[in-house]
Amino acid sequence: MGATKAVTDATFASDVLQSKKPVLVDFWAEWCVPCKKVDPLLAEIANSELGEQVEIVKVNIDENPQIAMQYGVMSVPTLTIFKDGERVNSVAGAKPKSFLVNFIESAL
Repeated sequence: MGATKAVTDATFASDVLQSKKPVLVDFWAEWCVPCKKVDPLLAEIANSELGEQVEIVKVNIDENPQIAMQYGVMSVPTLTIFKDGERVNSVAGAKPKSFLVNFIESAL
C-alpha cells in the first residue's frame, strides 16, 4: 500500500503502461479546484485494501503536456484507468469516493 505517486512524460511508459497492476492516472493541475477535492479521496483509496490492487498516480498536465495531449485530456481532473498498457476507462470531473471506488473496481 502507498500514497499516490507523481508520474512525468518521461516515466509514464514505465510507471503506467508497463505496470503489472492496473493504474489509475489522475490528470490534474495546480490551479484546478476540483482536483484538490479529488486528491484526498485518491490518497484514502491508495491507503486502503484497494491500494494493493491498483496503482494510483498523478500527472500534472502543466508540467507534462505530452502525455495529456496524447490521451486527449481536455479538462481536469480526468481520471483514466490503464490495464496491461491499454486505456480501459476514463472520467472527467470531481467525483465522490463511492464513485471512485466503483470506477476502480470495475477495471480490476
